[in-house]
Amino acid sequence: MKKITNQVMLITYADSMGENLKALYDLLDNHFDGVVGGVHILPFYPSSGDRGFAVINYDEVDPAFGSWEDIRRFSEKYYLMADFMINHASIRSEEFKNYMKNGDTSPYRDMFIHWDRFWPNGEPTEKDMETLYRRKLNGPYKEFIRDDGKVVKIWNTFFEEQVDIDPWAPATQAYYERNLGRIAEYVPLIRFDAFAYASKKPGTSCFFVEPEVWDVLDIGMEPIRERGTEMLPEIHENYTIQLKMAEKGHWVYDFALPMLMLHGLMTGRTDRLIHWMKICPRKQFTTLDTHDGIGVVDVAGLLNDDEIDLVRDRINRKTEGFQQYYNMPPGIIKQSGAKARQYQLMSSYYSALNEDDDAYLLARIVQLYAPGIPQVYYVGLLAGENDVESLKRTGEPRSVNRHNYSREEIEERLKLPMLQRLMEIMRFRNAYPAFNGEIEIDERADNGKLIVTWRENEHWTTLNACFNSKRYQITYALEDGTEAVL
Repeated sequence: MKKITNQVMLITYADSMGENLKALYDLLDNHFDGVVGGVHILPFYPSSGDRGFAVINYDEVDPAFGSWEDIRRFSEKYYLMADFMINHASIRSEEFKNYMKNGDTSPYRDMFIHWDRFWPNGEPTEKDMETLYRRKLNGPYKEFIRDDGKVVKIWNTFFEEQVDIDPWAPATQAYYERNLGRIAEYVPLIRFDAFAYASKKPGTSCFFVEPEVWDVLDIGMEPIRERGTEMLPEIHENYTIQLKMAEKGHWVYDFALPMLMLHGLMTGRTDRLIHWMKICPRKQFTTLDTHDGIGVVDVAGLLNDDEIDLVRDRINRKTEGFQQYYNMPPGIIKQSGAKARQYQLMSSYYSALNEDDDAYLLARIVQLYAPGIPQVYYVGLLAGENDVESLKRTGEPRSVNRHNYSREEIEERLKLPMLQRLMEIMRFRNAYPAFNGEIEIDERADNGKLIVTWRENEHWTTLNACFNSKRYQITYALEDGTEAVL
């Protein structure tokens, strides 16, 4: 198994670049040699929904994608990340089906969070409901009828095929131990999906509740710590939460960078971006795009409300025609009596920048020079546009950024000069020693400038970028000490 290395990580579904894992491996081998060093393969287990995130079991790889042997083959060439749903399981899982069949005598009864037993008085007060951090406006629960005829309300934060699980229940901890142990045999890094929702306590937001959230983390880490596997918590919320996680030495996501980059490229200002790059965690994975939308709430405080609205309004205007096809609200949250707010924007990153090649290439180059390890989503790797046909077909708002590419489509995209240039710079980012050293960020932000230098011993490289003109220059030191332009 290859360990985590400071090289670009690709994010992809098992069947988004070719029809299965074998096709994905061959495609990367033939067309992206040196471009990516790691791969986050989004949930590849048998699942009943949410494109893999309603996991039925972790014992096998979905046969439509391949087998554990395919995962092992990947792990020998790339450092891998795999998902574990620490907050929920599928309603088609053996554990939940056992509970539905056997009721109160099921060994998995306490694994699932019963709405009436969670609240001290059997039901939440109006204040409790207003305090909750909600992804569904009517409340995070779903009713089920057990085989004995009893109707039960089970906590259900996200989609219909998922039910939340109680991390403090012995049955859940055994579930963690068994499944995390298996995954850790193949990957050096496990993504704890929906981590912040697992810390539930009456009278709170039930989202990143302290100190309980740190107990949940310890419970989840216990099965993988002894194996040397690390953890990346998936938390889409204000950047200060990422700072808290980083203070304790954990890997974190840079989910603030996407909006800051868009703001800089839309306005020609770089001061907000420079401020963040100077204070952001160093042990992090950077993103511009993921399988979800472009995060908005992550950047509050780094951009003010007017600056956030500027970016949000431009993208929403571009995608306003999509709403007629949505079969669910697109990325809405509600908390503490506040008006429901949009927390993610539904667009590919390339389309968010109006398919402007110069702006898009600059955004990616800046990501490659930002503190942390770059993650590049497969649609972003190919500069994919919004997939309106997929949205029409599925009604899923996020499907605009989830196009499945055939080999022929990928080979055609790779003919684009902009992408050929991007691949060249990604290879340089993966191989040049200076990126393992220290970063220097010039604080001068006049005229939309951004100057970033990486140094390690005699190696150095500098990015000099202009967000107004969308032009850049990359210089670096050759082995003889002379300066070269990439």
